[in-house]
Amino acid sequence: MESLRIQIPSLVENIRIVESFIDNVKDTFEIDDDIYGNIMVAITESVNNAIRHGNNQDNKKNVTLTASCTENVLVFTVEDEGLGFNPDTLPDPTAPENLEKIGGRGIFLMKHLADEVKFSNEGRKVELTFFNN
Repeated sequence: MESLRIQIPSLVENIRIVESFIDNVKDTFEIDDDIYGNIMVAITESVNNAIRHGNNQDNKKNVTLTASCTENVLVFTVEDEGLGFNPDTLPDPTAPENLEKIGGRGIFLMKHLADEVKFSNEGRKVELTFFNN
């Protein structure tokens, strides 16, 4: 299994580095254009959550992003150094009382764009799986 990895300080402006990393992953693993957009949105959202919510934008804490590929399965792992959270306790962003709220849709988006989303390490690590045809 081939993999690529980067580690970035928790600064929102480092999302640019993540976008470049995803472009590199696309070229290295020959990712279909059909899923490229979903990957870009889901992974940048996940890293943004790790920076903002996981590490509270503490630039002394890092976010680690790994991409690995086996046959037609591409797995991204995003891990922060924060306190963690329970993803099962998040409010439903599609509930009428939450529709007007700013934010709260990141994990919802990730779950709809990736083929699989798994949280571990008390919410500090998320694994997003995409099937590449």
